[in-house]
Amino acid sequence: MLNDRHILQSARDDRYGVIELSEVTLTALQTAVDLLIQKIQQSSDTTQRLMVSLDLPANTDLIDWMDSQPLFPKFYWQSRDSREEVVALGQVKTFTDPMVAEKVLADDQRIWGGRSFDGRTNRNRRCLSSFFFLPQLEVIRMDGDWQLAVNLSTDKEKMVETLNKISSTATEVTAINSHIIARTHAPDYSGWSSMIAQALESISNKVFEKVVLARRTTLTLDTPVAPAQLLKASRKSNNNSFHFMMALDAKHCFVGSTPERLFHRHDRDLKTEALAGTIGRGFDASEDHRLANWLMADNKNGYENRLVVDDIVNRLTPCCVSMNVAQTPELIRLRKVQHLKRGIDAQLHKQVYSADLLDNLQPTAAIAGLPRDKALAFISEHEPFARGWYSGAVGFLSRQRSEFCVAIRSALIMGDDIHLFAGAGIVPGSTADSEWKELDRKTATLCSLFESDRPDERSELERKIA
Repeated sequence: MLNDRHILQSARDDRYGVIELSEVTLTALQTAVDLLIQKIQQSSDTTQRLMVSLDLPANTDLIDWMDSQPLFPKFYWQSRDSREEVVALGQVKTFTDPMVAEKVLADDQRIWGGRSFDGRTNRNRRCLSSFFFLPQLEVIRMDGDWQLAVNLSTDKEKMVETLNKISSTATEVTAINSHIIARTHAPDYSGWSSMIAQALESISNKVFEKVVLARRTTLTLDTPVAPAQLLKASRKSNNNSFHFMMALDAKHCFVGSTPERLFHRHDRDLKTEALAGTIGRGFDASEDHRLANWLMADNKNGYENRLVVDDIVNRLTPCCVSMNVAQTPELIRLRKVQHLKRGIDAQLHKQVYSADLLDNLQPTAAIAGLPRDKALAFISEHEPFARGWYSGAVGFLSRQRSEFCVAIRSALIMGDDIHLFAGAGIVPGSTADSEWKELDRKTATLCSLFESDRPDERSELERKIA
């Protein structure tokens, strides 16, 4: 009889010893799927979720397996600290209102998805305002422990049919072999300069204190790149980041590797942060240190970070019993940039839902501006593209625990087209040239996966500091 806790401890071949990890993984997953089918057939009509444990190495890579599955939606998630990793496939139910979902979920169920920046507005009616789904199947790793779970509908036979569609084989997701032939920007540099000038004039006239303006970069590649290729390459190259992929179907996929947490909520404990203020990385440790010291001491970047902190505190105060804000920023070093971050911890009032936190926090001043409504109006009027999922919130929600990242450092893949996004906070002292170079540094998080890094593209500001 199968053991629920140890689906597969080892698999051996008489001639070669231990079978390759990929084969062990596939065998373990298929065995677990078969066990879940048995459990579904034996379950009561009131059963909502079933789980079995998998005995797999902690570093098992499931992107190949996920990419080979025929079920949609597909969602991949890896937490910023790498402790949690999830593949969610298929849908039992979808939600456009996360509050509705939060009130009907069973205690151990989670919905996956996100809220867009401007979906279902006059500017962007084609994009959903939010999309969340209760998956049919989840593969979950927490630290070194693996589990396979299904969420049940009233139609057990349909669920069994779905599980029987799970492929027991996987095609390897190859390394990216695409190169950038051309890139176009919306806005171009001239349009960007004009937009920055208008933003600074509005700031001078006290219309708003800060606005975050974005650029869409469309890449022309010599060969198309698959979403799973981009996800796998970015996860390998970009540490200290959330990694996600949200594919609603085979032709539309949103992929990202973002350093910024919107919030993590566990029962009444809440963690969020202000991530604002940016400089590039140096060529060596000495230059890196000089750039970091400049960023920590720079008044403009410090002011931008304080605006974000103040906005978050104001928005969370009605929801919280207590709140603690880090007194000074810490430095966050990523592969291409360095950021200022201040952590914020809070204790929530009873009956505060994760959906309430989404409403209050998104969009923060870090990706929209302050005051929010005036900044959003300026963005809507002046940015020459609709943001869609970019700078929205992506993650999961449950009754006990929820976590969302801010969907920056991201790409929208639509067939052969790939669009990258990046934004910059505009405050007094901002210049079109320095902010344009900041956009280049941020898009390099993903752009550099297609080509060699180009060290000559540093800003004049960084050369002077160095």
